[in-house]
Amino acid sequence: MTPVNELIAAELALPVDPRVSGFAAHIASQYPAAARAVLFYGSCLRLEQLDGQMLDFYLIVSDYRAAYGDSWLVRANQMLPPNVFPFEFEGLVAKVAVLSEADFAALTLPAASAVSVWARFAQPSRLVWTADEAARRHAIDAVRSASITLFSLTVPVLEGADRTDPMAVWRHGFALTYGAELRAERANRSGSVVDSDVSRYQKFGAAVLSELPRRLPSEAE
Repeated sequence: MTPVNELIAAELALPVDPRVSGFAAHIASQYPAAARAVLFYGSCLRLEQLDGQMLDFYLIVSDYRAAYGDSWLVRANQMLPPNVFPFEFEGLVAKVAVLSEADFAALTLPAASAVSVWARFAQPSRLVWTADEAARRHAIDAVRSASITLFSLTVPVLEGADRTDPMAVWRHGFALTYGAELRAERANRSGSVVDSDVSRYQKFGAAVLSELPRRLPSEAE
């Protein structure tokens, strides 16, 4: 297991509020033939605040037909993943995004059709429910790819010492992804994400840089 994999696996396994675990199990129970993993992420994770907030989950399923049967939702999720649904459980509310395992893997790679998945999972998340060990490993691999992708796409557009400064890469990478997604948050939102846990981003960034190819595509002739 690589240093990045080890860091990701340890972070994903950190404990959460029991209400989050219960909510995740409830989400998975609504897709008994398809649920593979549930990940918790976003501002509620960073701020450790649940009451009165909108929680954010990703439900990873084996495939869309197993999740939805013959519904039109199969085609919708295939054409423009993820599908997003509102959920309520024991006084908490959440948005739940649904991705297949195949799409989760593909959307955390540099060739992804959009930045939203890898941009989100380059940030902290928790793996709060899994169907089995294979599902856990698949989730770890996809989340690892998210950080590798952010760095592999950001480092080539930086210059000088910024290319080897993990914090510079994180800040610039998140600034680019927030701009690409046309988000409504304040202009310094991408910086505040990194500032919320400087030691985490420094440690993870150093590990990711050590795993990047020695010569990135923009440097090769």
